Amino acid sequence: MAELGASGYTLPVWVAAAARAALQQLLGEPFCDEQPLLLERGAQQPELLPVQAVAPLGEGRCLAMAVCEGGAALDLTRGLMIWVEAHWGAGEQRLQLMAGEGLGVFADSGELCLSSYARELLEINLLPLLPAQAKLVLQLIIPRGRVLAERTSNAAFGVVEGLALIGNQAKVQQSAGPDALQQALAELQRRLETPEGCKELVLVVGENGLNLAPQLGISEAKLLKVGNWLGPLLAASAAAGVERLLLFGYHGKLLKLAGGIFHTHHHLADGRAEVLTALAALEGLQGEALHKLWEAATVEQAMVQLELQQPLLAQRLRRRIAASIEQRCSTYLRETVGSSLKPGAALFDRSRRLWAVGSQAEFWFPPPCP
Repeated sequence: MAELGASGYTLPVWVAAAARAALQQLLGEPFCDEQPLLLERGAQQPELLPVQAVAPLGEGRCLAMAVCEGGAALDLTRGLMIWVEAHWGAGEQRLQLMAGEGLGVFADSGELCLSSYARELLEINLLPLLPAQAKLVLQLIIPRGRVLAERTSNAAFGVVEGLALIGNQAKVQQSAGPDALQQALAELQRRLETPEGCKELVLVVGENGLNLAPQLGISEAKLLKVGNWLGPLLAASAAAGVERLLLFGYHGKLLKLAGGIFHTHHHLADGRAEVLTALAALEGLQGEALHKLWEAATVEQAMVQLELQQPLLAQRLRRRIAASIEQRCSTYLRETVGSSLKPGAALFDRSRRLWAVGSQAEFWFPPPCP
């Protein structure tokens, strides 16, 4: 059986495991609680993935369930139940995918949101099992997907109603683990050794930032994804001689830096509510309004609420947050590597809008020409 330790597997892998079990049931084969999956095209050795249950529904339909085991790094979907309903279909497509409850769809088209890897994974594991001329229809269901999607930035990309199947590889990338740090450090070193060097660098937190930054005019060549390891990457960048540095990420992540938290994975440290309310109090927010800010479920919710009630104060608070991040980062670099580098900070919200830009970050976002 595949080792399900710290690395784990992404959501598309577990969908494929359940789908294969469902297809076996349709074919009249006995239930197998370990499904052999080829995790990429051309792979020679399958991995065995556990599947919890299969149930016939009658009239050429069945239902299979798997439980996502993404390892220590995949917090959102750890232990998540995934159901795949399968039945024979008609039409030209040999494999048709339908979004059931909890699966993300594009708001403008209603089509299932899934990566090319997710579709390929299903094709290479299911199509060879199909009888000649048979057509298979899969309805993918994640019962808790709609609720969990509210904790993601899916809506910012026009994806609604649930979780998107956007994994692009089998193994989970552990943004909180040391491997992620080593990969980022190795990429930084590679850039330093190129003829052009690495004088300007943007440390990006998360896939959303990588997608958004080029749309805001930042060259992709200057982007480096850093996961949660911001402190060590800041120090390594400064020590390597980077002359201009930008931190770019979702405000709910970068806010932690304003409180001196330089590893942003929430299992290690959070403090967002404490940092947000402390800075809001310094801007003059008091009483019940401050208490509501503290009680908000997310930074996004807290700030939307404040902007509706006190828009001018909310605007000042955004500026203070960006300035605090820049000041904390400058102090961190001075105390850790003796650098005088002053990093900039730019934060975006779930609507893919620049939410706050610090004074050191203005270089990266020049005002449009009149």
